[in-house]
Formats: sequence, C-alpha cells, structure tokens
Amino acid sequence: MMDWTDRHCRVFHRILSRRARLYSEMVTTGAVLHGDRTRLLGFSPEEHPVAVQLGGSNPADLARAARICEELGYDEVNLNVGCPSDRVQEGRFGACLMQEPALVGEGVAAMKAAVHIPVTVKCRIGVDEQDPEAALDALVAAVHAAGVDGLTVHARKAWLKGLSPRENRDIPPLDHDRVYRLKAAHPDLPVAINGGIRSVAEWREHLARLDGVMIGREAYQNPEILLAVDPELHGEPAPVADGFEAIERMLPYVEARLAEGVRLSAITRHMIGLFPGRPGARLYRRHLATESVKPGAGTGVLREAAEHVRRAERRLEAA
Repeated sequence: MMDWTDRHCRVFHRILSRRARLYSEMVTTGAVLHGDRTRLLGFSPEEHPVAVQLGGSNPADLARAARICEELGYDEVNLNVGCPSDRVQEGRFGACLMQEPALVGEGVAAMKAAVHIPVTVKCRIGVDEQDPEAALDALVAAVHAAGVDGLTVHARKAWLKGLSPRENRDIPPLDHDRVYRLKAAHPDLPVAINGGIRSVAEWREHLARLDGVMIGREAYQNPEILLAVDPELHGEPAPVADGFEAIERMLPYVEARLAEGVRLSAITRHMIGLFPGRPGARLYRRHLATESVKPGAGTGVLREAAEHVRRAERRLEAA
C-alpha cells in the first residue's frame, strides 16, 4: 500500500472502525535511519492501534529501525516480504526475500531482540517458480524459530519476472487453502490472510479457520466496508453511521492539517471511494477531484461534494 495508507488515510479509516488494526505504507530501513522521520513516520494518537511496515533485509538496520519505530509509539513492527515492485527487488527486500528465508529469520530475531512490541511478517505463498508448499514452509520455519509474533499471508504467488506490481495483485491465482494448511500445521502461530477479500461474508469464512483478515484495496476503494468491522466482528456499534457522518467527523482533522500547510487534495484523495454505487457518487468524486486541488481549497469542498449525493438521493426518493 505504498503511497496509499499514509497518516491522512489512516485517520480517516480509524473514524470508520475503532477496532481494526491500521498499517502504515511500507517504509524502508534506510528512510527510517536517514530520512525525514516526522514526514515518513509521523502519526496521530487517534490512529492506535497502528503498525509500521518496514522494508529491508539487513538485520542490524532492521533492529535499529524497529527500535526507532517503537520509540515513536507504534504498536507493532511488520516486515514486508511480499511487495513485488522492481524498486523493492533492487533494494533486496519485499517479495524477493521469499528466496532467502534464513535471512528473513535473522531479521526477525534481530528486531525481536531490539523491541518489546510485536514483530510480525507479511509474505506471499512463494515467488516465480517456487513450490508454494516448500517456499512458505521454509519461510515460516525460519521466522517461527526467530520468535515471530504473527504472520499475514497474501494468498498468491508474486511473479518477479514478467508481471508488473499491479498485475501481481490480480493475475497469480489465489490459493486460500494453502494458508489454511499453514495454520493447521502451526496452530500456535497467529496467521492472518490477505488477497482478494471483498465482503463481510468472506471475513467470516476465513476467520472460522484463521486468526485474522487483512484487507487492503477493498478498504481503500470502498472504505465504508470498514463500518462493518466493529459490529460484525466485535459486537460493538460502528463509530459513525455512514459516509456522511464520517466526513463530518473528519473535518476537524482536515482543518488542522490545512492550517499546517497540507493541501486538501492530499487528504481527500483517500476519501474518493465513499458512496460507491449510490446516486450522485460520480458527481461526488468529480467535485473532489477538480476542486480539492485548487489553491485555498478548504473543508467546504468536502461538504459540497457530499451534498451531490444527498441531493441525488432526495430526488430519487421524491420520484
């Protein structure tokens, strides 16, 4: 979710669920150690529980980066062993590390020794011509021995040669049963599943056999699905009733960021997915896209965009 789940996105998603654990976009160890930490790692208190996702392969650097993230207040450190982008491969981290399970285990062990918060791993079931049975078993054996606190498995291979990162999210077939077999073989290891999960019914199906479900694109493209997390999975009311109330709840945060010089479009781009399939949704999206980028754009743009949906629904009711 690089360039997607930044701090503005996470605050918005937290408004939709008190219980969901939020994850940062992947940040490399080099950026953590030498970059602008306020910009790359800053987050708001209301985001908790929030995990930071690291990209890297050098155990010493991972340990130092994890310690910094713990000191900043993150609730979990997650090592990315699943991203297939060319940039990631060149840096020797992400999905290409599926081919170096011992190194991943060393990285997890180093982070576990450096921090007190949970250390988890997100991975694929394999890459390229690897056998998913052997590849995933090898990785899990290494990180389990290192004391990993949990694993999230994107239930499809990553093809590092021949497919773009976008194609890698759709073309390799999903194999949810492979993740079920992994959990059955390691009942003591918390295992969550990721990949192609788009409905509450699917959440329930997976949670009958696994410990967690991670949703990425669906939560971003249809954020109102997060309104189901608290009532459906925890028996608690959702924090807000709908997208309209979520926008109103978001406005104080938007105003505070605008006062700091943040452009409105940097925040509203994460809210484009509201109201899917509803009357006026296209006008809502168009209004945000065209008006939020204008100099001086303020919170009125959000209210005006939402009003397109309200008016369309009132017209439909009156018809």
